[in-house]
Amino acid sequence: MIEQRIHSDLSERVKNKQAKVGIVGLGYVGLPLGVYFASNGYEVLGFDIKCERVNLINQGKSYIRDAKGSELSRLVKSGKISATWDYEKVRECDVIQICVPTPVNINKEPDVSYIVGTTEEISKRLRKGQLIILKSTTFPKTTESVVLPILERSGLRVGRDFFLAFSPERIDPGNEQFTIDNTPTVVGGVTPQCTKLAVLLYKNAGSKVVAVSSARVAELTKLLENTFRNVNIALMNELAQLCERMHINIWEAIDAASTKPFGFMPFYPGPGVGGHCIPIDPYYLSWKAREYDFHTSFIELSAKVNENMPYYVVNKIVESLSNAGVCPGKAKVLVLGIAFKKDVDDLRDSPALKIIEILEGKVGKVFYNDPYIKSTVVNNKKYTSTPIDNLTLNSQLSTHDSSTGSDGRSTIHDFDCVLIATGHSVYDYKKIVKNANLVVDARNATKNLKGGNIVKLGC
Repeated sequence: MIEQRIHSDLSERVKNKQAKVGIVGLGYVGLPLGVYFASNGYEVLGFDIKCERVNLINQGKSYIRDAKGSELSRLVKSGKISATWDYEKVRECDVIQICVPTPVNINKEPDVSYIVGTTEEISKRLRKGQLIILKSTTFPKTTESVVLPILERSGLRVGRDFFLAFSPERIDPGNEQFTIDNTPTVVGGVTPQCTKLAVLLYKNAGSKVVAVSSARVAELTKLLENTFRNVNIALMNELAQLCERMHINIWEAIDAASTKPFGFMPFYPGPGVGGHCIPIDPYYLSWKAREYDFHTSFIELSAKVNENMPYYVVNKIVESLSNAGVCPGKAKVLVLGIAFKKDVDDLRDSPALKIIEILEGKVGKVFYNDPYIKSTVVNNKKYTSTPIDNLTLNSQLSTHDSSTGSDGRSTIHDFDCVLIATGHSVYDYKKIVKNANLVVDARNATKNLKGGNIVKLGC
């Protein structure tokens, strides 16, 4: 049969690594994915509407920390990877992986417009013998109910002329222990043939693959992973507020509970949750649940608890300043670290940005320092990382601080309060505590330090 021949021909191209792999969306997911496939023998063509990204990639320059610049440069020189903004070249690809953003709107409803727009462009150029894989995080049935109908406008039919699957991205930015190389890949196809082809692709690239029965199971898998984290973080954030009233150290209690060899997994309180997935994925799930007259009260409550944490942190700062005899309305506050997690340059949905926005109406002036982020915009106001002397363990890691103190730049002591919003490992917390007037530690970065000027969450 014709469809068997189409499947067989694509399988052979995938097995022999003759299949050309297209990656649509060259951000935090797409670029590392492209480098991974190119490093494992496939020719990769990346697509992005941002010309600066395309130009940087074609020059062998990486703008994503999880895609090593040296490896990208080598792959570009060898002709294994290149980038373009020309969708016409989608026709050249045997495999097309969609890695575009899936945000929520102001009402916390899913925005799949990037998926729809990308799929429409692919559909116009879809040909027989192509495998399409959606990797963007989304609600269950998106692959079947949103992507598939658009692709079939081409007149081609899934499982016969082309193949479609969902495989969630599972990247943890900045995590050097668990990377795209050693994190299992979940795959679910629209038809059994679709699943087989997607499994073959990832296995042939060196991945450990977990095949599931459908695309919707694969979609739910990603939401389950991140909702699990969101709920447990919310539990710790709520307990931190309770422990403060009870005068119990939540951090010590978590450490003690972590000694149990079964039945407990440590999660930690903080100023909120950030990144593209954890603050957003629960809303995708709860929104979809309403279609079935089901209200995910537990999930929505956890989102509410986590979203309230920036307000709780700001109240902690204002209260601590007042207790120290400083008028909050005249205070200078320094926010240390504004990335959503430590040791990354990723600002997406960082709770530190919300904290800065709220602080602006509560204290005299707000500053920030982050060795990974030179500048940002909060509520239409531009902020630049403030140079601080004697701040990091290695001043070469950042152009924004120094250990010399010879150019008249600020010191920690110049601020009425220092908020540790992101616990970057490059910061010298011993020096910070020694020289600061007041430290509000939202990350337990000062865990092993003692000082009357330290105020922690949940203590």
